[in-house]
Amino acid sequence: MKFRGPIFFSFLLACLLFAAFYRPADDSEKEAVLIHSILDGVNRYHFAPKEVDDSFSQTLYDLYLDRIDGGHRWLTQADLKSLEVYKDKLDDEAIAGTYEYFDLSLQLIKQGIDKSQRYFEEILAKPFDFNADETYELDGKKRSFAKDDAELREIWRKMLKYETLTRLEEKLEAQAEGKDEELKGLSTEELEKKSREEVLKVYSDWYGRLARRDRTDYLNTYLNSVTNVFDPHTGYFEPIEKQNFDISLSGKLEGIGARLQSDGEFTKVSSIVVGGPAWKQGDLKENDKIIKVAQGDEEAVDVTGMDLDDVVSLIRGSKGTEVKLTVKKVDGTAEEITIIRDIVILEEGFAKSLLLHTTAKEKVGYIYLPRFYDDFSDENGRSCAEDVAKELEKLKAQKVGGVILDLRDNPGGSLRDVVTMSGLFIESGPIVQVKSRDRTPDVLKDVDPGVTYNGPLIIMVNTFSASASEIIAAAMQDYERAVIVGSPSTFGKGTVQRFIDLDRSVTGYYEIKPLGSVKLTIQKFYRIDGGSTQLRGVEPDIVLPDDFIYLDMGEKETEFPMKWTEIASVPHEQKVYKVQNLDQLKAQSSQRVKNNPVYQEILVNAKRLKDQRDNSVYPLNLDKYRTEQEQLQKKIDAYKKLFENDVVFGVENIPTDVDYLNAEEGRKARNEDWLKDVRKDVQLQETLLIMHDMLGK
Repeated sequence: MKFRGPIFFSFLLACLLFAAFYRPADDSEKEAVLIHSILDGVNRYHFAPKEVDDSFSQTLYDLYLDRIDGGHRWLTQADLKSLEVYKDKLDDEAIAGTYEYFDLSLQLIKQGIDKSQRYFEEILAKPFDFNADETYELDGKKRSFAKDDAELREIWRKMLKYETLTRLEEKLEAQAEGKDEELKGLSTEELEKKSREEVLKVYSDWYGRLARRDRTDYLNTYLNSVTNVFDPHTGYFEPIEKQNFDISLSGKLEGIGARLQSDGEFTKVSSIVVGGPAWKQGDLKENDKIIKVAQGDEEAVDVTGMDLDDVVSLIRGSKGTEVKLTVKKVDGTAEEITIIRDIVILEEGFAKSLLLHTTAKEKVGYIYLPRFYDDFSDENGRSCAEDVAKELEKLKAQKVGGVILDLRDNPGGSLRDVVTMSGLFIESGPIVQVKSRDRTPDVLKDVDPGVTYNGPLIIMVNTFSASASEIIAAAMQDYERAVIVGSPSTFGKGTVQRFIDLDRSVTGYYEIKPLGSVKLTIQKFYRIDGGSTQLRGVEPDIVLPDDFIYLDMGEKETEFPMKWTEIASVPHEQKVYKVQNLDQLKAQSSQRVKNNPVYQEILVNAKRLKDQRDNSVYPLNLDKYRTEQEQLQKKIDAYKKLFENDVVFGVENIPTDVDYLNAEEGRKARNEDWLKDVRKDVQLQETLLIMHDMLGK
């Protein structure tokens, strides 16, 4: 059934206003109000609302199934057959404020959980035969739903066998290297038993947590499936989740320095707090999924299926204590990361610069900007635009020939500052267009005719450069003011979100409030040449290979991202400095990359990561598995060694910064670590050579 927006939502609003005068409140009434108010908010404010029709229903049906059983652990094809009658009816249910499909799915999921608990308890009671020649598909989405209970039990047998196998292999490795006294002298059979017991405990703990999940937990998954049909950044937040939005594990600047969010049965890293312990340690990345958490040398706790608040409580801790996170990386590999909790040093999140000497007479300025910050609550607080301007003045005083602005891994931030910062490199002019639904675009301009830096400029980006990073890169590219260097494209998040408090948008219903909030995508960014940064991101002028070059990353990896669109360009020109001979610069860089063995190994590693993601079938034979893991580890170790040597030379602090950096031991140590990292930066090495070509010396 199809319902067109204005008619449907006029009817919906009338129902809400009528019902607000009648008091009997129960869960069904609250749930009806929730879905009505969420969809009303989407219809009113979303940049591109979709019609709530049969197509919407079918998309929601598939998305919700993937959210509740993406691993195909609980539902069978017989279960799906009973659910499929609702595939075209979820739009009707939304209008009626009913949840028949959700109710049935909840019943079937709970039945599947009960069945599978019996499965894993029975299966793990007996030893596995690791001499058998069989395999297991690790990616649940590549497996079909089991046709019946017998096939579902077989899937569980292989899954549990794989879990036991990985632990057995780790114990055999630790035993061979003499790392664990408790394993000394134990037979393979005894190690296998210990491994099975560990797996049993992990799953028993997980199912204990699943048993504590109530209807509200599952309803949040359903409502977020509803909102995510519109785009991946529109979502429902119940009151406690809104309080935890952008939760920082550093507490009062003490912890590991990361932000988490729920992602189905996993807890995902949404961002790393710049300057925090996780950022300094370097291995934890955005989109990593946390599987286990251990306190120092204690036994790890499996956090799959655990509530976000519970995961946070495990990771939080006092300064100086150790936490170990086992994470699933975006390429499908698992990695244990050890982080020492500490106080987050905010200084490390600010802009900073260096002098780089490409030749005896050629100096290049290097500015690293980890995020676009601005203290809106304090008029005397720090602003990244002001800080970058100061760094540029210091570099100009050193008579640098060119400047490199490094925005790699910069997730964005202050829109005001990115407009001001762009103006440091041009006279006054347009920087970005911001468009709301059914409105003409607002053109945000730099109004200051002054130019802080008028020389050659390179901006470094990668797949994780997002939002404000993409705005300045796009603007400088459109003005032909800078050469953009980096990954094949930036992240591609060209949208703006705003929170809507549902309590304020719904009249009455005091007995069932608070209702929570909905985060809505309300605007899109457009370049001054008219193209959106959404989905496509910014494509650099010169591409440098990295580990993710063959993987779909960024916005295009999300479900139902908003499309790339185009509007009219706005007149723009600048007379400060224009990039010359770009084709020649590309050709020279391409030839160097081709002849650089490190870049060739980067491409080999990138292909390996793609193969690991694509080929997720693993042997369940112990000897074969150990051989594969040994070969893989050798490749990983050899690859890491490629980046142990210095490749950027002539790296030094700006003379006027030296006294400040050496005045405090912690600051001095952090600076020395940064200098070491810069010297080993292969991509910065090539970027410097590109700058050398630009300077024509």
